[in-house]
Amino acid sequence: MVQDKQSFSGGAQVAFHDLAKLDAAGRAALLSRVEDSLEPFMAKVAPVIEAVRIEGDAALARFAQEFDGAPLTADAIAATEDDFAAARASLDPELIHTLEYAAANIRRFQEAQKPREMELMEVRPGVLVGERWSPIDSAALYAPRGKGAFPSVTLMTCIPAIVAGVPDPILLSPPGPDGGIDAATLVAAEISGVKRVYKAGGALAVAAAAYGTATVPKCLKIEGPGSPWFVAAKRLLAGVIGSRLPAGPSESIVLADESANPQLVALDMIIESEHGPDSSVFTVTWSREIAEAVIAAAPTYWAEMSATLAGYSQTVLGGTNGGVVLAPDQDAAYAFINDYAPEHCQIHSQGPFDHLPHLRNASEILLGEHAAGSIANYLMGPNCVLPTAAAAKIHSPLGVRDFMKSCSIGHMTQAGYDEMAPHTHRFATYEGFDAHANAVSPLRRRARGNH
Repeated sequence: MVQDKQSFSGGAQVAFHDLAKLDAAGRAALLSRVEDSLEPFMAKVAPVIEAVRIEGDAALARFAQEFDGAPLTADAIAATEDDFAAARASLDPELIHTLEYAAANIRRFQEAQKPREMELMEVRPGVLVGERWSPIDSAALYAPRGKGAFPSVTLMTCIPAIVAGVPDPILLSPPGPDGGIDAATLVAAEISGVKRVYKAGGALAVAAAAYGTATVPKCLKIEGPGSPWFVAAKRLLAGVIGSRLPAGPSESIVLADESANPQLVALDMIIESEHGPDSSVFTVTWSREIAEAVIAAAPTYWAEMSATLAGYSQTVLGGTNGGVVLAPDQDAAYAFINDYAPEHCQIHSQGPFDHLPHLRNASEILLGEHAAGSIANYLMGPNCVLPTAAAAKIHSPLGVRDFMKSCSIGHMTQAGYDEMAPHTHRFATYEGFDAHANAVSPLRRRARGNH
């Protein structure tokens, strides 16, 4: 139990949203996220990015002092071997064991997802086609530190890159008030197999990885979750460094049917709401009884949290970005969730698999009252770096394939050529490409006869 418990006065309440009474604007307000309007962040991030491009390590050190309050100098951007050793020595051995336990689960899941190096199939006699997978040449991973340290994110970003086979990937994370990297983050990187860690947060991290500095190597891609500042920088630098998915402020939906335990629903609803006031969290149900019980239960859990975290949760759950949504029926509940496309979704029901086929858009779906979101966030195995801001409609969770790319493979025997050449010649002739047509014409037989 958190020692710095708040004194709950009973004044804060969970917002109640009745879908049947909302107009289009009201529904749109519930579906909105902070990331929907990044222009203000992008305007402020742009000069920071330019400074890092021009000044390199000097800009990283100057902005670390300004933004993070960290006494960082340009010659101390990289974590040293002594830093790694001191970090491991400072941690409780039981925490190190938990990091290793989580890493084993995550690694096992990612290894199962890794595609075979090459697979071929015969589409016609003598015609073999397929694809070959290989790791990308470089990757930067990001572990945020805005409202705390996240060694769990370090494991979730580093292990897929290592399993993919990226040669010597790097980790970027903001320095703390002492100018150093969080100890558990360093140990998590070490456990994952990442040996190079650099002190840079938010937009600074994206810019450093995109352009490279005297200390931080230029990378092809950066992956990891972060603040709107981090997401804005990724958008501005999309043409310089790759990044597959938006992973911004936390969001979740708990789907609760009539069989749900409202006490457990409220407990799990609060999980993602403590990340900060820019989170978005809802419980969705078609049972008014469940809705009212969840609203009544939430304050009992706020009383067991620190004042700061409870304040975040109350802000989120008491506004338009959170609360309890009452749907008129099951189909309306499913439709709202699919429109919202949450980062996290948990189904509280005695028959959770019955609801699963109706949910198309969610980055993560946890089934049943035992599948607490916090377990999934830390060590169940699937990645906790997930698409946010409705990107689950087109993106998947971070995984080993995000650090790999495929190329198409084709092989053809004489028999395969003889079958496909006439069809190819017709295509090329129709589209008006002489060289394409000549390559599968009698000219080819004549050319082969000369050797």
